[in-house]
Amino acid sequence: MLLSFGCRPAADNGYTLLFLGRFAAARVGRYSWAADPAHSRLIAFDGDLHVVRTVTNPRLSSPVAVARYPQDRLLITERTGEGVVFDTAGAPVREWESPFPASLYATDGSRIVASRSPYYVLFVGEDGSAPLLWMLDTLGAPYEGLGVIHVPDINYLAELVNAGPAAVADRVVYFAPLVRDEILRLDPSGSPVWRSSRGLIPVERDPRFAAGKERRVDHALINIAMTVGPDGRLYVLGGEDSAATRLRLDVFNRETGEIVASQVLGTPSTAIAVDRHGKIRVLDPERLLAQTPTLGRDLFEPAFALPDLAGKPVRLDDYRGKITLVNFWASWCGPCREEFPHMAELYKSFPRDQVDIAAISDDVDPGKMRAFVAEFRPPFPILVGRGRMKEIYHYRGLPYSVLLDKRGRIIERIFGFGGETEFQRLRETITREIHADSAAHR
Repeated sequence: MLLSFGCRPAADNGYTLLFLGRFAAARVGRYSWAADPAHSRLIAFDGDLHVVRTVTNPRLSSPVAVARYPQDRLLITERTGEGVVFDTAGAPVREWESPFPASLYATDGSRIVASRSPYYVLFVGEDGSAPLLWMLDTLGAPYEGLGVIHVPDINYLAELVNAGPAAVADRVVYFAPLVRDEILRLDPSGSPVWRSSRGLIPVERDPRFAAGKERRVDHALINIAMTVGPDGRLYVLGGEDSAATRLRLDVFNRETGEIVASQVLGTPSTAIAVDRHGKIRVLDPERLLAQTPTLGRDLFEPAFALPDLAGKPVRLDDYRGKITLVNFWASWCGPCREEFPHMAELYKSFPRDQVDIAAISDDVDPGKMRAFVAEFRPPFPILVGRGRMKEIYHYRGLPYSVLLDKRGRIIERIFGFGGETEFQRLRETITREIHADSAAHR
């Protein structure tokens, strides 16, 4: 869905948004495009940093970065690493799977580079055979590796050690490791042309598992996002402290690696824009997003009609008049196993005439689905999706839930399983919705 309001071209001397929150934005056509993962959408800003467009679509689950794809299209990085291409009218063009366990994509409009994502790090053991970066063709297929990874003593932390943002400009590739204090300019073979430091860590060491019962990793967050500004300089957003509770912006000369400007931002979240002369504006991201009008809730589509375990057809319309949690799950999904007891408690917390759950299995094997149900004995209805749900609803992983109001409109989407904290927040959201609906009918 594309919403437009007050569109006007950005002036040549206007600002380009570089970062919104901790995520890199990109100038495509007349506008700066940024990802808003909390609301599963893209936002376009003009040169005066006014919101001029928003794009929502089922293929946008949790977008975390935008880059300029060839032919002035938008290359969006999903949090889980898939690449999704949209045109600036808001229509999806193509998508591809991640070449790493989770990837982050950068382009200069001609070359496409994939790095290991700093936003979604998986602990996957690596032996050093994979490159630091992959060069991709316009269909998202890797065709050339670039650079050599560092394999730490604990090889399950290699994804973390080698994660980080990349940037491309004039066919030159730059890379900034998430947990090491360095920024690299790479030559065509992947060797460093220069290596620069932000001077944040006196002694570098590899991440390691901390002592104690919890599985926790000691590491410093250094480089979070990177992009090339309209003035041709390299902008790196990172932590001023090791936990990145205070951010710092550093500006580099791309030819020499010299830091030409540095600014401590003193906040864990920010928005940064630059004009073509290099003038920097630091803004409150919440105030920027507050410009976006609230135009009502989207309907959950397409409406499903699926059999329950007894073969009885159940339709989305059957849930009208109730606040409904539509949950997609599968027997092979580990987090789904953790989530089901929480859903059972949620289901029992509200009266049936007000709140319901439609738990849709995406299992292909009906035997495994029924074994799962026999083990957990959920009190809520189970619907049979027969392995076709991802193709229809374009979610990135399981579990995936959509909370609907009494008219079948989306209140919020929930990606993954967030434990008791998530379900406590979900109870509060449902309670507010019940009270708001009751007040509207007094």
